[in-house]
Amino acid sequence: MPAMQKIRYEVDPHNRLVVDASGKKSGLTKFRKVLDGQFRIEKDNTLSYHVKTPLTEDRRIPSQIRIRGKWSLTDRHDLCLTLDKSGRETFGDQIVLQGEILDVDEGSLLFAVTTKRDNKSFSTYCLRLEGVWKADDNNRLSFYIKKETGRNDILIFNGAWEIDKKHRIVYYYEKADLIRKKKRVHSLLFKGYWDIKGRTRISYVLSKSTGSVFDLQTSVGIFGEERIVYELCIALTGEEAPVKRVITLTGRWELKKDIGLVFKVEYEKRKVRSIVFGAEAKLTGKDMVAFRLKNDVENKDIGISLELSRKILKGDGEAFLNFLRSSRESSIFAGAAWRW
Repeated sequence: MPAMQKIRYEVDPHNRLVVDASGKKSGLTKFRKVLDGQFRIEKDNTLSYHVKTPLTEDRRIPSQIRIRGKWSLTDRHDLCLTLDKSGRETFGDQIVLQGEILDVDEGSLLFAVTTKRDNKSFSTYCLRLEGVWKADDNNRLSFYIKKETGRNDILIFNGAWEIDKKHRIVYYYEKADLIRKKKRVHSLLFKGYWDIKGRTRISYVLSKSTGSVFDLQTSVGIFGEERIVYELCIALTGEEAPVKRVITLTGRWELKKDIGLVFKVEYEKRKVRSIVFGAEAKLTGKDMVAFRLKNDVENKDIGISLELSRKILKGDGEAFLNFLRSSRESSIFAGAAWRW
């Protein structure tokens, strides 16, 4: 009696699971059948397919099929699952889910999947992957997907992101619609705020509590009375030259008691966030103060100097200026560790 061939599955261009049991050693009548159902994301970001109407031809086909593997992002911005060794016996090497990245937030990515029904209509449903956002060594945006073993699968967004007028990071990509085959531009908006801890590094914080932070490698920042400017390069796979980006933060400087020197930046809906520095300060001329900036966490010199006039330093700045004039010290530290 010939050996029974294991059932093999494929994913068709309409994101449907297909039974392929056409091999010579199959115990089934030769057929290739679409399984009506949906993909789902289970605990620990594993993939499964839930069959709505099981086949009567073979009772070996379960109503729920679990698929384990390693997640990645294709050049077309589709989700790809490279299967573990055990899964390749029934699936082959990879499963590619075609669709659209619908939304992103501080701890997840929402992916819309469009599938075709038996009546030739289309329906769309969503898959949500959980994880944290980071920037890689090439300043590309990356999503670290949490897995059951404590490891991470990484989705690398191999495109050049931009900064909008509200100082937010926006990622654009172009792809054809699955139904109409028409190309259109998709945009992903990352809602966060900027922070500076080093001389050649600027961070875009989505959530400190979850660790979703884009730490970006830059040239030395240029600090002025109304703006902070950084220049960086994004090295993309397949491109000979890196893409240059200039980050310009506009705002205002203030001195705050028990806090330090702050640069206030306005975001959407007039929401203001402060970038906080400690600083060594000294008088350099009439109504002018020179600051040597330090980060506010470790009080470490970040190698950047800034000179501000009295007209910029209003409120608490006036009190600090008077204290600086009356002090016998050549310089005074302005920050949480010093009161004036």
